[in-house]
Amino acid sequence: MAKSRARSSLGRSSLGRPSKKATKNLARAGGDEAHESGGDAALLARIAGALERLAPAAPAAPDFTTAEAFVWHPEGRRLTAIRRVNRVDMSLLKGIDRVRDLLVENTERFARGLPANNALLWGARGMGKSSLVKAAHAATGKAHPAAGLKLIEIHREDIESLPELMSILRNARQRFIVFCDDLSFDAEDTSYKSLKTMLEGGIEGRPENVIFYATSNRRHLLARDMMENERSTAINPGEAVEEKVSLSDRFGLWLGFHRCSQDEYLAMVEGYVAHYRVPFDGAELRREALEWATTRGARSGRVAWQYVQDLAGRLGVRMSDDR
Repeated sequence: MAKSRARSSLGRSSLGRPSKKATKNLARAGGDEAHESGGDAALLARIAGALERLAPAAPAAPDFTTAEAFVWHPEGRRLTAIRRVNRVDMSLLKGIDRVRDLLVENTERFARGLPANNALLWGARGMGKSSLVKAAHAATGKAHPAAGLKLIEIHREDIESLPELMSILRNARQRFIVFCDDLSFDAEDTSYKSLKTMLEGGIEGRPENVIFYATSNRRHLLARDMMENERSTAINPGEAVEEKVSLSDRFGLWLGFHRCSQDEYLAMVEGYVAHYRVPFDGAELRREALEWATTRGARSGRVAWQYVQDLAGRLGVRMSDDR
């Protein structure tokens, strides 16, 4: 017991306080811990700095004043400016007067800040669906320049990135037509859900300064055999199809495009020939144009345009709007 008391007294003074030697040992231990802690903090700071240097820089906010049209690229969240939009003049779109007027009126209301509907342009191939969207944008932009109306093209395969695009456009001062050409969905494709949420039903919903226009050969954006297959294999056939068919219901404006008559087709050809000043005899022009349509098995605005391009090439006439 005496030895034990003697051993315990080695580290303390006679008043019970730590001895000088014990105090030095404690101070040395504390310094070592502080040094190690400081070293860990410095190491963590260096690691964080290295990660910041490796991470890609945040994309700069797009400058919408540089162009009137852009293409959306989800990788990198980029909007590429289009210096010259590939489009035809509104006056050259023949045989679609009713749907033309409806879309232009809807677009003008949107440009003026009034309520307007998302639009689905569906129907026959080559009848000017995408051409009408681009022409309506150009005409409305000229009529209402203060709106700063921009055309944003999103590719079909990038539909799932719509929420990211909306977050960029939401706070911009301009107004935007988001346009998807040839929109349709395959049997196992679930990306249509992003579009449904954006059109209607999401918490945020469509931004007030954005409207969505799409073209498709299918009225319900699904092939008929897909719909029939889902109906035949489902426990509740009506509910199975409803989930996908309801997408087209979220477009407030449906514009149908149907095959043109022979007279409408010839009017398209004559309109292109007159606009681009292609010299050709009227009777011979109509005969050739009808023969061209017969070889293609269809009459449409696209077939008329292809014939006039061939004709102008044979006659050595350059087709350009820069006259």
